[in-house]
Amino acid sequence: MIEVNQVSKRFGNIAAVRNVTFSVSSGEVYGLLGENGAGKTTTMRMMATILQPTEGDIRIGGFSVRTQPVEVRRRIGILFGGDVGLYNRLTARENIAYFGRLYGLTGSRLDQRIDQLSRMLHMEAFIDRRVGGFSRGMKQKVAIARTLVHDPDVILLDEPTTGLDVTAANMFRRMVAMLREEGKTILFSSHNMGEIEKLCSRIAIIHKGSLHYAGTVAALRERCGMNDLDDIFMAMVEEGGR
Repeated sequence: MIEVNQVSKRFGNIAAVRNVTFSVSSGEVYGLLGENGAGKTTTMRMMATILQPTEGDIRIGGFSVRTQPVEVRRRIGILFGGDVGLYNRLTARENIAYFGRLYGLTGSRLDQRIDQLSRMLHMEAFIDRRVGGFSRGMKQKVAIARTLVHDPDVILLDEPTTGLDVTAANMFRRMVAMLREEGKTILFSSHNMGEIEKLCSRIAIIHKGSLHYAGTVAALRERCGMNDLDDIFMAMVEEGGR
């Protein structure tokens, strides 16, 4: 479903991503792990067609981000961490509806989809309130609904639990499990190895723009001869920094 093939991205003389290759199967939850500044967000922005690869290509559902970006965008939902990009003067419902209309949803179809997402994410109590007074967790729920409003086949989540409290983070993990049961293909980035392990069948580790590992967590443990994933990650980072 997602094929990243020898992708590099340079900004002037700075190589943000170097020759990265990995693939994500249909219906899989795949983790992209790395420190802040490792190249995770740049890689995901190339998948989302926000940035163009300098070299290589990415295909999503068989469509190239280079030559078929419109087809790619129709099939993906994107959520970047940090600023969730909502309109504070609009209600949660109005925010979701605005983005739904951008994807061609209208009328009863859009209304039904918003009601469905409101129930799924437990937003009934605040769906018709203005976003400006929301907590971080409430805003994140609205942003997730916005990401899912057009029912995308592929969901890209970049550091989605940043700034969330324990309750909201647990809600996010339950949502990912539910989407996996629906057959969605999910790629999400994190620097939290424990979170990655709970959700992902396979992972890729990026450090300083280069791919250091792609495969299962079990195979990574066997390769490194260690059990604690945080220790494994730190050992790989230290080795990569030499």
